[in-house]
Amino acid sequence: MGCKPARRWAARWPQGLDFLLKAAHHAKAQTILQFFLEVVESSGTTHEQQLHFGLGLRPKHFAPLMGSGIFTQDGKSWKHSRALLRPQFASNRYQNFEEIKKCVESLLSNVPADGIIDLQPLFFRLTFDTTTFLLFGETLSSLQSREIAGQESEFGKAFNLGQDYLSHRGRLGDFYWLANTPEFRRACKISHRFVDHAIQRALDAADAPQHEKSVDDQKKQYVFINALLQETRDKKELRDQCLNVLLAGRDTTACCLSWTLKLLARHPRVLDKLRKEIEYVVGLGEDAPQPTREQLKMMRYLDLVLKEVLRLYPSVPVNSRAALKTTTLPLGGGPDGQSPILIRKGEAVGYCVYAMHRRKDIYGEDALDFRPERWEDGQLLRDVGYGYLPFNAGPRVCLGQDFALLEAGYTTARLVQRFPFLSVPAGEPPVRISEEKQILTLVVAPGDGCRVQMRSSN
Repeated sequence: MGCKPARRWAARWPQGLDFLLKAAHHAKAQTILQFFLEVVESSGTTHEQQLHFGLGLRPKHFAPLMGSGIFTQDGKSWKHSRALLRPQFASNRYQNFEEIKKCVESLLSNVPADGIIDLQPLFFRLTFDTTTFLLFGETLSSLQSREIAGQESEFGKAFNLGQDYLSHRGRLGDFYWLANTPEFRRACKISHRFVDHAIQRALDAADAPQHEKSVDDQKKQYVFINALLQETRDKKELRDQCLNVLLAGRDTTACCLSWTLKLLARHPRVLDKLRKEIEYVVGLGEDAPQPTREQLKMMRYLDLVLKEVLRLYPSVPVNSRAALKTTTLPLGGGPDGQSPILIRKGEAVGYCVYAMHRRKDIYGEDALDFRPERWEDGQLLRDVGYGYLPFNAGPRVCLGQDFALLEAGYTTARLVQRFPFLSVPAGEPPVRISEEKQILTLVVAPGDGCRVQMRSSN
């Protein structure tokens, strides 16, 4: 088929060990995605690596924390998990939006008027609540006793630490078992214990006599955990599925919101344009009404802002797929990169969405600029095709894409409504895009949080 070898990466030591050491150094310095950009710059946009980053090992990398769920499954089991989750987004749109609104109002009540605040923890709390609503039909805070609900902070820290270890295990490839410390095992245990309590409550409710259930309980909307309970009562299987969905819903949207507010605070021109749109559609200030779904759809510039945020900071910046059968990639082979590349069965193709979204040959010389207007006429989106992958594509395209964009859009609109003149806190030095500190686990979050000066008036 005319295949030619891909360019070899620029590593100098066998098995790329020099790059692995550099990756560990950059991960500690919270600059690993900048390092990935350097690898692409030195090795080419398509190149062959001798480390294994394959999807085939993902179940082993993830097993201690995530077990077997929609993130780690393949084939029939993955299709089944996806089928169980799909109705949650397809049939519960009204209830889902009402829950988003309620959780955002709770967030706003914790934002001080005319003060400096790190919004990132609030965003993680927001998305934790909305995702547990998807899972259990109620937020976990209302499901649990006060004693357990008070452990939410401990769970969040443990879950984040566990993901940090998963990212290290992924970079170690076949040597993933080296990242299996007592600290990691304790983080897994805390995460599991917290979710197990919610699962036990769901089991108890399902086993309650029919006459003890209220009319509301019996007519309740589609709930993921109830669908799972019809398939299995195995507590580990239930936990694994819930943790996989919790990762997908909590972390990705919280990171998107953190980057959105950071960028708006650092780009007054964009904020001013967005503020004027929100004022025109629904109004500004403490007494302004909450936007409806229809009004959010009218906010075209808000949509462009989120598109641009997800271009610069895709929630899942690095991913991979393993070939189920021998196949080819159409480009990347040979000296000029224009020939096909042979991909043998079992070989992995890693792709860095973060690097791809910043390629100047795709997005122009201003690819590192935050410019929502680039999406304005829709032509760029048509031109780039799979060059823009904030929610993946193909059979594994994100099921919760619409829910995530609705949550991010509504939260952003309400924050700008209530605090129209947010800005960078005085004294904080300017940081260029691609030079900021970042925390990369399975998602990418700002390394220094999302500190913003919130002001209700200019």
